[in-house]
Amino acid sequence: MTHLRKITIEELVRRNYSDATRECYIRGIEDFALYFKCPPDKLGLEHIRHYQAHLFTDKKLSPNTVNQRLAALRFFFVKTLHRPWNTAETPYPKRVIILPHILSPEEVGLLIESADLPFHRVILMTLYATGVRRAELANMRVSDIDGKRMVIRVRGKGLKDREVMLSKVLYQALREHWKQHRPKEWLFPGGKHHTASTPITTKVPYGRRVCEPRNDAGL
Repeated sequence: MTHLRKITIEELVRRNYSDATRECYIRGIEDFALYFKCPPDKLGLEHIRHYQAHLFTDKKLSPNTVNQRLAALRFFFVKTLHRPWNTAETPYPKRVIILPHILSPEEVGLLIESADLPFHRVILMTLYATGVRRAELANMRVSDIDGKRMVIRVRGKGLKDREVMLSKVLYQALREHWKQHRPKEWLFPGGKHHTASTPITTKVPYGRRVCEPRNDAGL
């Protein structure tokens, strides 16, 4: 690990950025350096302007993704290198707001039932019934389930915890899940047989086996 990478990660940790944000920022800074084949601390605003145009014209990235890359570079230059950042020289592109496609209750039911395993099915049920983020679901602990008050404690971004209502259907599904896997700390343990001492990663709820409906035609 280079010194620059080390101190950048330290600055991200000190400011309590989430694991996903830290990974995204480090990846963005690395891509910036690789594009110019030069250490990032040797580059400046002129390179950032050129890189921003490259992201739009060559990589065809969306404005929201470019904004994310610029945020990573701004953090690196301002917080790690303690250099000034001129917003007028590197303007953020206008964000694009796209309305999500809302599934009907019937479609949601089909999606949940299409899961290959009960473990995946209860993950989809929890995501749908609580509206939590993937990272929040991955970090759920057994102790976060309060059956008496019928709420789930959610450990949110930036130490902003909250409680969400726990439906009877989800509570029963989680009880069956616990009886089958007997998780000790993490509600959804990782590992091949879900017995690891670490939780699942955020990629698990996004995986093909969890989210892709089965095709009964065999195609």
